[in-house]
Amino acid sequence: MRDYLKYALIRLLVFPIGYLPLRWIRALGNVFGLLAFHLLHQYRKKTLSNLALAQNLHLSPAELIQIAKSSFQNLVINCLEYAKWDCVKSVQGIIECENPEVAQALHDSGQGILFFCGHQSNWEALFLDGTSRMKGMAIGRPIRNRYLYQWIVSIREKFGGTLIEPRNAVRLGCMALRKGTFLGIVGDQGKPDSPYCFPFFGRRAWTSSAPAFLAYRTRSPIIFAETRRVKEGYRIRYSDPIWPDTSQSLETEMRSLMDRALTLLEQSIRQNPGEWLWQHNRWKQPTPHNARREFGYDCLAIILPPDPEPYLPALSILQEIYHSHFVILLVPKSWQNRPLMEASEIFYYETMEETLRLDYRSKFVFNFTNYAPIRSHYLNLSALHVFDVEDLKRRAPGQTNFTEIVKRSVCKEGTLWRNDAR
Repeated sequence: MRDYLKYALIRLLVFPIGYLPLRWIRALGNVFGLLAFHLLHQYRKKTLSNLALAQNLHLSPAELIQIAKSSFQNLVINCLEYAKWDCVKSVQGIIECENPEVAQALHDSGQGILFFCGHQSNWEALFLDGTSRMKGMAIGRPIRNRYLYQWIVSIREKFGGTLIEPRNAVRLGCMALRKGTFLGIVGDQGKPDSPYCFPFFGRRAWTSSAPAFLAYRTRSPIIFAETRRVKEGYRIRYSDPIWPDTSQSLETEMRSLMDRALTLLEQSIRQNPGEWLWQHNRWKQPTPHNARREFGYDCLAIILPPDPEPYLPALSILQEIYHSHFVILLVPKSWQNRPLMEASEIFYYETMEETLRLDYRSKFVFNFTNYAPIRSHYLNLSALHVFDVEDLKRRAPGQTNFTEIVKRSVCKEGTLWRNDAR
């Protein structure tokens, strides 16, 4: 009942929006997007951190903030436009594909096509436009509110397309491609349990290789599709078909296909980064020791005190837990030549003030110093949590050994530690 009430309220609120001109919807989205940037603190911090992790963009702090605001505006516009998509009878005059000819010819010849895209601009426009001209299927992950999801599915399928869930994607996707139906995949989500990774914006990103697998198995081309928001609506452009080379092994060709598709996606995002979904944690890393949620983010900072000696055993544990994460280590300069732990970057400080770096990358911080300004400084940037020694002790009551405190604070029971009292 609660889900239905939420759904009914959303439909009631957005119903009038569907009859507004597109430019008015975007004006509303820009206003509410800025409000969301300022009010949704956790999403703002994640967005700023993710932008800062895209090291190949080389953004200044001011540019980070501006692009983050644009990304929030883009997301809110997309949400409001569901009401518009629900009302329209045709996408003609709203969505224009610059170069549909090659894809259309392949489809008309009975060749299956795998359209690969990211969460750019309004990604719904791609499937709506494609299914208005071709027979298509897309993979969509259900949301928790089934009433709201059914409405979204009805919008996506309004021109004859079919939506399938990820659990059935390989079987149904192969069948569709072999029958000459196109398959749409939004393939830019982080997937830390995947065996395939790509240096997305210069940083390791784990990604599903399902698009390449499906293309290889069905001998279908991958076409990267990008969307741009323009004054009169949306403009779509297709890449040249990327054909699988089936003379190569599956493993070799899957990597090649994914590398080429993700390179095109990165190049497209780089041209207009404010229209990508930076709220999503693209660089999620595997955490084998079952870290608690607040300790499981992709990038962290560890700040050591002027005398790090008592914390060295704990560093070994953190190294084991975060061996694949992006770790920024702040160390006193007097320890410059001492072995500590492997880290993505190490900064050496001479005064405690130098630990207050203007760095938006870290989503959480271990502060092993007694320097109080560290907490407010990093919480005002992008850190969701700053854990000092006392915080960790409170999470592991009855423990006196700091290494054991770290284990019990960071990881769930049954991995690096067990409750012997049971």
